[in-house]
Amino acid sequence: MIDEAIKKLISYCIENNLVNILDKTFITNRILEAAEISSYTEPAEDYTNVDLEEVLSEISDYAAAHNVIENTKEAKDRLETKIMASVIPMPHEIIDNFKKMYRVTPKRATSWFFKFSNDSNRVKKSIITNDIRWAVSSKYGRFDLTINMTKPECANFDPTDEEAVKYPKCLICAENEGYAGREGYPAGHNIRNIPITVNNENWFFTYSPYFYFNEHCIAFNSEHKPMEINKDTITKLFEFINIFPHYFVGANADLPIIGGGILSHEHFQGGNQELAIARASVEKYYTLKRFEDVQIGILNWPVSTIRLRYRDYTKLIKCADHIVSRWKSYTDESVNIYDRIGGVSHNSVTLVARKTGDLYEMDIVLRNNMTTQEFPDGLYHTYPQYQHIKKGNIGLMEVLGLAILPARLKEELDLIAHKILNGEDLRADEKTAKHAAWVESFLLEYDDISDDNIMEIIQTETGHEFIKMLECAAVFKRDEQGQAAFARFMASLNS
Repeated sequence: MIDEAIKKLISYCIENNLVNILDKTFITNRILEAAEISSYTEPAEDYTNVDLEEVLSEISDYAAAHNVIENTKEAKDRLETKIMASVIPMPHEIIDNFKKMYRVTPKRATSWFFKFSNDSNRVKKSIITNDIRWAVSSKYGRFDLTINMTKPECANFDPTDEEAVKYPKCLICAENEGYAGREGYPAGHNIRNIPITVNNENWFFTYSPYFYFNEHCIAFNSEHKPMEINKDTITKLFEFINIFPHYFVGANADLPIIGGGILSHEHFQGGNQELAIARASVEKYYTLKRFEDVQIGILNWPVSTIRLRYRDYTKLIKCADHIVSRWKSYTDESVNIYDRIGGVSHNSVTLVARKTGDLYEMDIVLRNNMTTQEFPDGLYHTYPQYQHIKKGNIGLMEVLGLAILPARLKEELDLIAHKILNGEDLRADEKTAKHAAWVESFLLEYDDISDDNIMEIIQTETGHEFIKMLECAAVFKRDEQGQAAFARFMASLNS
C-alpha cells in the first residue's frame, strides 16, 4: 500500500536525522505533494531499518501506475530525487553543519557529509552492493577491479555545443544543486555542495553518485571552465590536500582520449582510500638540479609514472611544474613521442596528490593522445585485442590501478564460466565470441577447473588483461628500448 510506503519513508528520514520528528506532519504533506497523492491515512505499524531505495521505488512505481509520471526509469529517478528534496535540509544548513564538524577535524566533517550523501540517496547504496569487486596480484602489486552496474560503457557526459547553451552547462556545474532535471538529463534535487577555496578560486566539494571507492568525492571549479594542466592545477591539488589531508586527489589529463569524460569543466576526483598506485614502489631514483632534496623516482608501474616526495608542498609545486612543462614540449621520435603535430598538442599528464605522514607526494603520469592509421583510437590507448574487456579511455581511475569495467561483463563472464564447464563453443555465442581468443590463451595453463574455482580463474585473468591495457597506455614501454627512452627524458630535466 502507498500509505505504508509513505510512512516508511518518513520513519527512515526521522531515524537518519534528515528531519526532526516535530516536522513530521509538514514533511508528510511535502512528500504527498511531490508524488501528487491527495490523501493519506497513517498506518498504525512502526517501521525501522527501512531500505530507502526500495521504498522510493515503491512510491515511484505507484506514481507511474496512476499516470502521475511516465513509466520510465528516467522519470522515476527524477521523481525519487524530487521526493528527497522535500525531506532533506537546505544547502546552507548542510554547509553550516559541515563547517561545525570541520572545526573538530576534517575527517569528522567528511565522514558526516558522506553519510548524509548516502542517507539522502545522492550516493546510492545499491551501487555498493550490486557492483562486483575483487583484487588481483601482479608484478606491480595488487590491483583493484570492479564491474560497474550503473554507468554505461564509453559514456560521454561532456556536453555538445548545442547542449552547452542549456542550463546547467554540464553535469558538474554548481547549478545542478536542486535542479529538477529534464529529458536526457538527471535531476539534482538531492545534491549538496560544500564551498571551498583553492588557489584563491571558489570551488565546491561533493560526493560522486557512482561510489568507485570509499568516500569518492568530486571537487570542481565554481566557473564552467575547461580542464587545463599547469602550475595552477598542481597548486590546487596540494591545497585540496591541505583542506582534506586524509584524502588523495587526482586530475585527469586535459586532452581528449587520455582525459576523462568531462573536459569542459575543471574538476578533480579523490577519496578516503589507498588505491593501487599509492602502494607502488620506486624502481629508480633521480636527482634534479635545484630540487636535490626532493625524492624523485620512476615507479614500478604499468603506466610511465614519476613520483615526487617532500615535506614542503610549495617546493613540490615548483618541481612538478618543471617536469610537467618539460614533458608538454618533449619529443622523442625513436619511440614515437611527439609533443605536437600540425600545431596540435599531444603531451599531457595525469596527476595524483596525497599526504603520507609528514610528506607530500605527487605522482605524475606521462600521457600522449596521438592517433595513427594503425591505432585510430590512440597510439597510447587500449589496443584492439584488449577491448573485449573495455573500450573506454584509460583515465584517472585506471591510472590509479582501479579498473572500472562495464556492466555487460557480468553476464559475459558468467556465460564464459558456464560454457567452459560444459564444454560449449564460445565462438557460437555473440556475447562470448569476442572473448574466445583470450580464453583459449589462458585455459591450458590450468589443470584443475571446477565450479569451485572457475570464477576466481576468470576474474584473475580479467585482472591480467586489465594490466596489459594499462601497459598499452605507457608512453615509455616496459621493454629495454622504452626504459632507455624514459631515462633520456629524466636526463633532459637537468639540461
